[in-house]
Amino acid sequence: MRSDNRPEICAASPGASGSGHPGLVIAVASGKGGVGKTNVSVNLAVALAMKGRKTWIMDADLGLANVDVLLGLSPKRNLSHVLQGECDLKDIVLEGPQGVKVVPASSGIQRMAELTRTESSGIIHAFSEMATDIDVLIVDTAAGISSSVSMFAAAAHQVLVVVCNEPASITDAYAMVKVLSRDHGIREVQVLSNMVRSQLEGRDLYQKIARVTDRYLDVTARYAGFVPHDDFLRRALQRQEPVVTAYPACRATEAFKKLAGVADTWIGAPGGNGQVEFFLERALGIAQ
Repeated sequence: MRSDNRPEICAASPGASGSGHPGLVIAVASGKGGVGKTNVSVNLAVALAMKGRKTWIMDADLGLANVDVLLGLSPKRNLSHVLQGECDLKDIVLEGPQGVKVVPASSGIQRMAELTRTESSGIIHAFSEMATDIDVLIVDTAAGISSSVSMFAAAAHQVLVVVCNEPASITDAYAMVKVLSRDHGIREVQVLSNMVRSQLEGRDLYQKIARVTDRYLDVTARYAGFVPHDDFLRRALQRQEPVVTAYPACRATEAFKKLAGVADTWIGAPGGNGQVEFFLERALGIAQ
């Protein structure tokens, strides 16, 4: 076993990745709902695709899915049909803006929000036949600290915690990081300050998280950047388009492009090693 309590993984086989470099899995998480997590996931995925990365986004909010809604897509099938054995993963994949591949989940089906850890890992295992041609897989988790959220986050190479400047968001983000550290040996998270009024507010918000994690947890919280309040974000949501394509010159788009640049450095970096297949191995090991 590795010292950080994650399952040990083998070295990547030569040429396993279609792009010739290690793949990266980013779990986007938040302690509570309403902080713009899915909007971050969608725009980060599209911004990475604009940089030439083969990017997939998996909607892992299995009972209240809305990635497809934000992108104006209308899936006929979703992950619930894969779990029921009605189709394969490749049959539900949709193509979004800039060629981003979207794996939709179900909405309004309580059973999907209450999957066992083994069932959740089965969803991840379905990626095994398609993982060799993915540069970046964005996993948009559900809000909160359910077992499936913890499993997806613990299996990923990087965890991006989205937080906004309100007490409940800060408290719940800390609680989630605490669970990941205590139960899964996570030693590093990336923090994104969302919906802030300025760069200074974004940095101050991050420092509120970093101070308590440094004091009470064995976790390093790193600053991934900030996304400002921007009316163009609201307009893009109404148009069911990512802001990075709908309004390419706005402040929010600039922020997401900077975030994509930061995320791009995680590929092949410590903590970001290994093919996307390693995400499957980690998740399956955690679920056992």
